Amino acid sequence: MFGGSAAAVALKNRPTHGIRIRPGLSNATPARYDFGMQLSDNDAKYLGLAIEQAELGWNEGGVPIGAVLVHHSKDGDKVLAVGRNQRVQMGSAIRHGETDCLENAGRLPASVYRECTLYTTLSPCTMCAGTAILYDIPRIVIGENRSFQASEEWLRSKGTELVVADDATCIGLMDRMMTERPEIWAEDIGVETSDLRENSADAHTTTA
Repeated sequence: MFGGSAAAVALKNRPTHGIRIRPGLSNATPARYDFGMQLSDNDAKYLGLAIEQAELGWNEGGVPIGAVLVHHSKDGDKVLAVGRNQRVQMGSAIRHGETDCLENAGRLPASVYRECTLYTTLSPCTMCAGTAILYDIPRIVIGENRSFQASEEWLRSKGTELVVADDATCIGLMDRMMTERPEIWAEDIGVETSDLRENSADAHTTTA
């Protein structure tokens, strides 16, 4: 965990693939958004399943992030698993949306992962991105990266294809999360709630 003002310095000094947080409703617009890409019908369908998981997680008192793992083969697409952030519900340190989904899929051979797309409502943290890189998942469809972005440059450097939908529902879920449950969100990404406030103030100062 980070602590105090040193945390704000640590956030600012992270490498170029480091965390970008939008800690609550703000008129500030960081410069490194990837604005929405047109989704295929299938991508929209599977992202919709991830959104359903995110909404379920919110209603359970958790963090509204959902994920879906889809395998593509000559016989068509198959949903291998769905998941949602369950750190609150399960008292878990590592059950983010993506890791919960992959755990729900169970053990799979490398050849299957390499034919999959991972759908997630929010840009992956470095833990979830590392898992995708480890298993060589070639493609990730991201609901939104306005609220948080920590790993996209790293993923691209490893050859992962990223599609960012900039989906309004995903953005709305995280806006509500950061407004109503900021302390849970801060814990989820390994910072203190005060760091979110400092980051918000810095964003306003930068864009003033």
